[in-house]
Amino acid sequence: MNYNLLRRRQLLFYLGLGVVGIGAATTAFPKFRKVNAPSISTANRNNTQGSETIAVKPPVGNSLPEFQGISQWLNSTPLLIADLKGNVVLIQFWTFACINCQRTLPYITRWHRQYESQGLKVIGIHTPEFAFERDANNIKKALRQHKITYPVPVDNEYKTWNAYDNQYWPHMFLADRQGLLQYDHIGEGSYEKIEQTIRQLLE
Repeated sequence: MNYNLLRRRQLLFYLGLGVVGIGAATTAFPKFRKVNAPSISTANRNNTQGSETIAVKPPVGNSLPEFQGISQWLNSTPLLIADLKGNVVLIQFWTFACINCQRTLPYITRWHRQYESQGLKVIGIHTPEFAFERDANNIKKALRQHKITYPVPVDNEYKTWNAYDNQYWPHMFLADRQGLLQYDHIGEGSYEKIEQTIRQLLE
């Protein structure tokens, strides 16, 4: 066989393996997790519907749903939505063992530090996927690890998750100073857009 032809075939073969590897990695590490059912026992934890962040039409004009069924508040006394009025509110649904959630935390903790004095209130609603994520001591360890100092309500029964009609980790909601939803985002990414929206709502 011609030596140059052999080299070209080998190159194409290895390039093909690279493409397959990239595709597998994308499938293995989606930008969000999805749960189709409101209970942990019936959740379809493997249905991510692809690897891209889903764009959701912002629920503009809807009031923030009330916190429901919270078993414990970490970093805060219990709060009501009424307590947040007059502030721009960022609510994130997360769970500490979710890698997609972990990747968002440096941005959220920075926004909390940078904009809290201007009127941003961050609430990290912790809704577990697995049994060990229900343990408050494990959650507290994660808060220390990620330097989370904003309020974290523990939503072990999925009641606040259901009130927001949520299906994803992570999922961020932004509300204006009147408590009306203005923007939401599923999954990782769009950090510049989210921060820009925070600034606009704070003005």
